[in-house]
Amino acid sequence: MTALSMDERWSLADAIAGRTVRTGVFRRTLSDALGDLTISPLTGIPVAFAVLYAFWSIFSSFAGDLVTDGFMVKLFDAHWLPWLQSVWPDPQSILYFLFVGDPAAENCFEAFGVLTSGLFVSIGVVLPAVFIFYLTMTVLEDSGYLPRLAVLADTLLHRIGLHGYAVVPMILGLGCNVPAITATRILETDKQRFMMMTLIAIFIPCGAQLGIMLAVIPESVGLVILTLLVGFALFGFIFNRLLPGENPEILIDVPPYRRPMFENVSRKMKIRTMGFLREAIPFVLLGVLLVNVLYLLGVIGWLSSALAPVFVLWFGVPPETVGPLLAAFLRKDLAVAQLSTIPMTAYQMFASVILVSIYFPCVATFVMLLKEGWKFLGGAMLALMTVVFLYGGLIHLAGMLLGVA
Repeated sequence: MTALSMDERWSLADAIAGRTVRTGVFRRTLSDALGDLTISPLTGIPVAFAVLYAFWSIFSSFAGDLVTDGFMVKLFDAHWLPWLQSVWPDPQSILYFLFVGDPAAENCFEAFGVLTSGLFVSIGVVLPAVFIFYLTMTVLEDSGYLPRLAVLADTLLHRIGLHGYAVVPMILGLGCNVPAITATRILETDKQRFMMMTLIAIFIPCGAQLGIMLAVIPESVGLVILTLLVGFALFGFIFNRLLPGENPEILIDVPPYRRPMFENVSRKMKIRTMGFLREAIPFVLLGVLLVNVLYLLGVIGWLSSALAPVFVLWFGVPPETVGPLLAAFLRKDLAVAQLSTIPMTAYQMFASVILVSIYFPCVATFVMLLKEGWKFLGGAMLALMTVVFLYGGLIHLAGMLLGVA
């Protein structure tokens, strides 16, 4: 058998293709048109802003206005709190302080007991926020929109050493930092993974924290998020210049749009919501109990006095912020809730929420960083401490220059 020449090989390939491949007329569908519109920068960027705005509107309206303010506040403040205060014996006892809180409190936020603030924060505020976040995220994920958002974000994220895929852990971090840290494994290099994990732990508030922010500082939530995003971009740019390593180009498969299947959505919602109930609620209740015990032992008062110069002069916040910062290690949503009970100006409240956000990651995120290795954890902690002092001081300086601090 003689070997075929190159021309004969191509002729044979054409003959085989002619017998096996059938061609037809391409008919453009609505899905094709939407796919092109949402991936082209000229039309895709406005669509992305519209989607994110709708996402935020649904999140805040459902979690904040409809469920928390419309139902949970009335349930807990008008029924649960008065009932606990009436049936619990001896309002002057230590157990009353730990589990019910302040006897003079008129709402669960101010009471700060395990069975008052602890349950209200986790069930009345955080659970509705996390539920609607996971629902909208699952719909965007199953419809095929997230890969298109990654393509649109690629150019911007490349300027800080990441690529479009990084938008996936960023958005997941808005629900919970734990799966977001795990999702950084889709990035190719150790440099990108370290940058993304560190930036998520510092600058991306979880859905639970956002839910509490909507309840205690609804007028400042947008400014807080903008400040955190500016810090994300600023320190991402700095990390990219300081850390060695490569920044490979994005290679992503963009699937066609499809209708989300109810079975898949409900299954994901069940897994994610049950995971939140198992992981978050025990930490919230434990955090309230721990902070109250530290108050009784005088630890919070001692730390507030010792750290007052740093908090007041460098960060521009009251020394009482020490308590929420300790609680933030367990749950940052709990810490923001506790901030609302401290008398302070609007600027101090804004600066305190920022400080809680960029402060040490919650214990669940800390464990996930530890699972990635001591090198990642040690580097992330060093970067975090540096960012806290630099960015916290910079925000205070900006407040003084603007005359609001």
